[in-house]
Amino acid sequence: MSTANSTTTAINGGEWLIKESLPEQTFIPEEFNEEQQMVMDMCHQFIASEIEPIIDRIDQLEPGLMPSLLQKAGEQGLLSTSFPESLGGLGKDFITSTIVNEGLGGGFSFSVAIAAHTGIGSLPILYFGTPEQKQKYIPKLASGEWKGSYGLTEPNSGSDALSAKTTATLSADGKYYLLNGQKCWITNGGFADVYTVFAKIDGDKFTAFIVERGFEGFTQGPEEHKMGIKGSSTVQLYFQDCKVPVENVLGEIGRGHIIAFNILNIGRLKLDAAALGASKKAANISVQYANTREQFKVPIATFGAIQHKLAEMCIRIWVAESALYRTAKWIDLKEAELMENGAGFDKSLLGAAEEFAIECAMLKVFGSELLDFVVDEGVQIHGGNGFSDEYIISKAYRDSRINRIYEGTNEINRLLTVDMMLKRAMKGKLDLMSPAMAVAKELMSIPDFGNQPEGLFAKELQYVANFKKAILLVAGAAVQKLMMQLEKEQELLMNIADMAIEVFHVESALLRLIKLAQQKGEEAVAVQAAMVRTYLYDAADRINKAGKDALNSFADGDELRMMHIGLKRFTKVDPYNTKAARRTIAKVMIEANRYPF
Repeated sequence: MSTANSTTTAINGGEWLIKESLPEQTFIPEEFNEEQQMVMDMCHQFIASEIEPIIDRIDQLEPGLMPSLLQKAGEQGLLSTSFPESLGGLGKDFITSTIVNEGLGGGFSFSVAIAAHTGIGSLPILYFGTPEQKQKYIPKLASGEWKGSYGLTEPNSGSDALSAKTTATLSADGKYYLLNGQKCWITNGGFADVYTVFAKIDGDKFTAFIVERGFEGFTQGPEEHKMGIKGSSTVQLYFQDCKVPVENVLGEIGRGHIIAFNILNIGRLKLDAAALGASKKAANISVQYANTREQFKVPIATFGAIQHKLAEMCIRIWVAESALYRTAKWIDLKEAELMENGAGFDKSLLGAAEEFAIECAMLKVFGSELLDFVVDEGVQIHGGNGFSDEYIISKAYRDSRINRIYEGTNEINRLLTVDMMLKRAMKGKLDLMSPAMAVAKELMSIPDFGNQPEGLFAKELQYVANFKKAILLVAGAAVQKLMMQLEKEQELLMNIADMAIEVFHVESALLRLIKLAQQKGEEAVAVQAAMVRTYLYDAADRINKAGKDALNSFADGDELRMMHIGLKRFTKVDPYNTKAARRTIAKVMIEANRYPF
């Protein structure tokens, strides 16, 4: 494998699979600067002082409460971190805006409301609006005076957003578009002032419009009764000859999909950040309960079964955090590169997010499933109390479930992960063929059992390199065998995506570990090493299982047996005492009485 250039953007989207990444080109959370750490602390303080004391009132959808909280957040600059200063924002970098999403992620329904406002509620106008549209709307959205929302989903179009039925017809005088249709599951819909709404002009030109509350012909339905995030406003929107001025067309007519899909790339990474913050919150709740709850006259935190759960929470959180900020820095660097090349503010972040759309999709899957794991184990640690509304872990459990559905279901994101990689390969942007052919050739050769890798965590680096070969083996064989039929084999594509998600995350964690060891010495990062080695050991089995399921679905006979042998070779790791490692990790967490990193 070639080595990425560490002096520029380090890597292009998807290239981590075929290029060796170096620790020195990997951004890690330990490198937050003083201002970024202060932003994280400010977010935590906001949740602790403004949200947690009134969580029940929020869940009861007390009229005016959520808008007032968003206004308070705006007064502290939490709504406009990365908006340009010329439009009322703070003009901070992408890492800082990601930190805000993580820092506010533990705020339950409030986290949903603020993420929707700052993301899909504001960014379409910020990145696709005319100068006049930006000047009219963004300063008020940045301050919290106006609240933002987004109308894409319809009763009969969810993942297939382009099949939307809402129509837009130019009025006889040419001054308005008349919108007719319905939108559903609209976050912040009950109180927002400004909505980005998608409709089809002339039946086929999928287009975005800026719709204001109060426009003639625009009404909303009652609040939905949901399983979780009960304090988040969710309504249906109705348009009956809704008069939208022609100057409120957002972006180009017929190019609404460009807005919808580009905003989703950023939204997926930000959802991962929020899920990470919520996971840390739930882990803290769980370890604090385990330290105080006694059974058989001792805290349950002393039991091995409980320590296993706490340690696994800690491991997966650390791994998720590693991949999140590694990717966020790539986007930050790419944005700066595009700006230097004259792309302008509007196109720079969108271009950067699009470059790393594959990684954003993987992060969304991992982060949402991480949170589901943590809250589920949190309920289990609480036992019967976890099933009671008296304990906040039950709320965390219910609120978590939506994350695997919105911003594109996890199934869609898995399919997109592989689809985008293959399309880039077909366009010549990502050379997957040469490495895949090299792996196939290696498969026919005799394994080299002689030289052992040397250097800091060299054995672990070799494992990750082999995991990548496992992906190339399976994906290469699938493409060669199925060709144009591959896109119809969703189960197979999801197997390959699962392999990719595991490898990307374990590599991110390992690079972070090595960088810390280079800075502090191996002894100082012994616990982090235990986390990475435990995750890596378990990931090897998961990668192997996904690979076998994929191969079994399209190959047979000697070909299948040969590829099984290769897959086993590429996912082989030495024995590792994960029980002892988890006890070491849990001990640190229990003594800190919180997620300790």
